[in-house]
Amino acid sequence: MRRDPSGPPTSVLAGADVVLVGLFSAKDREFAARLDLLAATVATYGGRMVGRHVQRRGVSHGGAARMSAPFSRRTLLSPGRAGEIAQACRAAGVDVAVFANPLTEHQRAVLGDLFGCLVISSEDLPRAGR
Repeated sequence: MRRDPSGPPTSVLAGADVVLVGLFSAKDREFAARLDLLAATVATYGGRMVGRHVQRRGVSHGGAARMSAPFSRRTLLSPGRAGEIAQACRAAGVDVAVFANPLTEHQRAVLGDLFGCLVISSEDLPRAGR
C-alpha cells in the first residue's frame, strides 16, 4: 500500500507498518543500538515495526577503504539484498521503509518502486525529545 507523502514524514508513520533498513560498515559495532534508537523514534510517531533489514559491508566487498561506501548509487544496497527486502516488504504489505542512512531523491524513488512502499530516511524524522 502506497502512503500519501504530501504531509510531513512523521505523519506517514501514524498507524503504518514500518520496516527499518540500514547499510553499515563491518567496523560499526553500534549498528544495533542505532537501529534500536530509530525504532523508538518510529514508535513515537505511531509506526508499527514489522521488520529490520541490515546489510553489513565488510572488507571482502571492496577493501577497507570502501567499507562506508554504498554498494549501489541507485539503491544503496547490493542488488541481491535490495531484492530480498523488496520481496519481504511486498509480502508483509509494508507501508513505509525507513532507512538509517541518508538517501538521495533518486534513491528514494528507485527504492519506493522496488519495495512497493514509501521510502524515507532517518534524517527526515526529528528525534523525539529534541
